Amino acid sequence: MTPVELAPAFFAAVVVILLTCRAVVAVSGRFGQPPVVGEMIAGVLLGPSLFGLVAPAASDAVFPAELKPVLYVAGQIGLVALMFHAGYEFRAHANRGLAGTAMAVSAAGVTIPLALGVSLALAAHGRVDIFVDGVSVWVTAAFVGVALAITAFPMLARIITERGLAGTRFGSLSLASGATDDAVAWILLAGVLSAASGRPSKVLTAVGGSLLFVAVLFLVGRRLLARIVERPGLRDDTRLLGTVAVLFCAAWFTDIIGLYAVFGAFCVGMAMPRGEAAERVVRTTQSVTQVVFVPMFFTYSGLNTRFDVFADPGVLLFGAAAVVLAVVGKFGGCWAAARLRREPPAVAVRVGALMNARGLMQLIALNIGLSAGIVSESLFSVLVLVALVTTVMTAPVLSWLDRRDATRAQTHTAMIDPQLTGP
Repeated sequence: MTPVELAPAFFAAVVVILLTCRAVVAVSGRFGQPPVVGEMIAGVLLGPSLFGLVAPAASDAVFPAELKPVLYVAGQIGLVALMFHAGYEFRAHANRGLAGTAMAVSAAGVTIPLALGVSLALAAHGRVDIFVDGVSVWVTAAFVGVALAITAFPMLARIITERGLAGTRFGSLSLASGATDDAVAWILLAGVLSAASGRPSKVLTAVGGSLLFVAVLFLVGRRLLARIVERPGLRDDTRLLGTVAVLFCAAWFTDIIGLYAVFGAFCVGMAMPRGEAAERVVRTTQSVTQVVFVPMFFTYSGLNTRFDVFADPGVLLFGAAAVVLAVVGKFGGCWAAARLRREPPAVAVRVGALMNARGLMQLIALNIGLSAGIVSESLFSVLVLVALVTTVMTAPVLSWLDRRDATRAQTHTAMIDPQLTGP
């Protein structure tokens, strides 16, 4: 397709994506799911698992192959804006007393699912058709482990914000743990890609580049952002332009070093000064980009997902085992680490529930693995299932915990003073 032909195809596809997302968000909201979960489900429904299966000709017309790279790039704009806002909110609610516990929770949330994922993939070798010919079994096993170790930090941040949990201890602890968790997971992913390519320089570039990036951002970038946002006499559109330029530079650099654009955006959000002018800039970048562009990334991922692979009993069994081990490793591991750090049971179980969501970041990792040729179509679909299940279960689990604690508090009050619960 020529650019002249691609432009109208893009606009038509965006209309379908946005209307579908809005409809699915409305339905999923009735079941207590946050909008981001509805958008994720809508992306899968627009792919070959439903739309392509029911109406293949219409699917090919709406989403021609040439359109996929455009959807991917447009989706990155939404992801970068989402992470920029998440970094800004994280700094606002950060608590110095969380550092030790956050590191412990993050360590457990990475190592336990990583070990379980590697073990599962190795056990499946020769029994389940999820491996790519020519790719080392250990590379595939390591990729599965890293995929299970990832936490969907942007999604976690959005769930926390939408439910009004940002000021709570478990909300702040989950944000701190999730940010650390994903930074480690992306370095591990760089290592897996390096092993797959036979070039150890990738992981060295990721580690060295990240240290250089953080140093430059917080020594120079933070002052530059303060000058852009706080300088008297500047118009809001000038402040927005300067901030977006810094944001996209950070996204570009962290992308080329292998840590992915969203982490550069998160760090820029953390480096943003506080104040009314900064709030206006953050709100402006968040409003349109997240509503319009984030659904495009979910759709791009959905176009690569085929749930018909579960017709193979071996793949279905492997998928079920992956879901179970993902929940046990992340939910259980983070809960246990929080309890060992003497966090109250109510805080520990909610941290486990929030850290268990993998949606967005796991989808990003899967697309990277798919483009690198180390993830098969079957494995991609299995891990998309893990992302869906672990993310969809987050809101119901949190709601159930809230109802349970409210009932316990009411029962406790009644036992102390029965008159308080009387007619």
